[in-house]
Amino acid sequence: MPLRLAINGYGRIGRCFLRALLESPVAHNLQVVAINEPANLESMAYLTRYDSTHGRFPGQVELGDGTLIVDGQPIAISHARRPEEVDWRGLGIDLVIESSGSYGQRAELTRFIDAGCPRLLLSHPGNSGNDVDATIVSGINQHSLNGSEKLVSAASCTTNAIVPVLDLLDREIGIEQVLLTTLHSVMNDQPLIDGYHHDDLRRTRSAMQSIIPVSTGLARGIERLLPQLTGRVHAKAIRVPTLNVSAIDLTLTTKRPVSASEINQLLAAAAAGPFARLIAYSEAAHASIDFNHDPHSAIIDGSQTRTAGPHLANLFVWFDNEWGFANRMLEVADHWSRLWPNRPPTPRN
Repeated sequence: MPLRLAINGYGRIGRCFLRALLESPVAHNLQVVAINEPANLESMAYLTRYDSTHGRFPGQVELGDGTLIVDGQPIAISHARRPEEVDWRGLGIDLVIESSGSYGQRAELTRFIDAGCPRLLLSHPGNSGNDVDATIVSGINQHSLNGSEKLVSAASCTTNAIVPVLDLLDREIGIEQVLLTTLHSVMNDQPLIDGYHHDDLRRTRSAMQSIIPVSTGLARGIERLLPQLTGRVHAKAIRVPTLNVSAIDLTLTTKRPVSASEINQLLAAAAAGPFARLIAYSEAAHASIDFNHDPHSAIIDGSQTRTAGPHLANLFVWFDNEWGFANRMLEVADHWSRLWPNRPPTPRN
């Protein structure tokens, strides 16, 4: 039997996760059987069918009696605002995908466990490394899981995009210092017009009228995954008025001399080989829209690679911050679940 998943928070990532699962070869291993979302059922069904960013849902979406029926499979819907108000145990849930973004401290996350949810996979980092049992970037450190964990984070979309690139370059060339700027599409903590939406005064400004610097914990997130770079990663983030697909402007100093062509050769070879699922490589004349609905964690734009002297390099990395990340979350869920004791046998195709 497939494992029973629930989604808590059916926003951008929650909906992308469900859709990625249904389009994935592991769909026979994992099944979403419940969604908890405060919004009304009619709105949930509508936004599942029609997505301004990723297009129309490719399957059937229907309304049932308190259920969302997707491709003939009923999904139980609840509208609770607190984890304790959902009967996770009664629903027979094996794993909850926490994609509301509302919980980051261990004391908050364990409320799900206490309410009958056996395990939790977060679509965001814990507030600190101690708030979760493990932070996993698929393709990098999933082997560190042993199946005993209760609280696991899939890191962030930006961490998933940049860690494979830094990991490869550090192993092949050696990195001294990293300075990166994320150019991130707008998010729902920003208003369409100026308004009182956030304590960060910049995030009170219209998301679609300005390029807006925001704070970021990306450097800490990278250092959790690549501890050899601790103290050597520095990050900034800027929100740009596009709906989806983000980019990272990456500058680094290297331990040994390197050329732009060598960097591109290394990344192109990784994209064609061991990192094919995570990294793509292109030198075409791209714009961000070209990577909408791209499942890779990162796409290297080789046409933008530069060096200034033998030890200073600059790269440009595209990523679909919704779809790529949803696919990595799905991979973490599938890998982690295979390690659980007493897991039901995996169905064969």
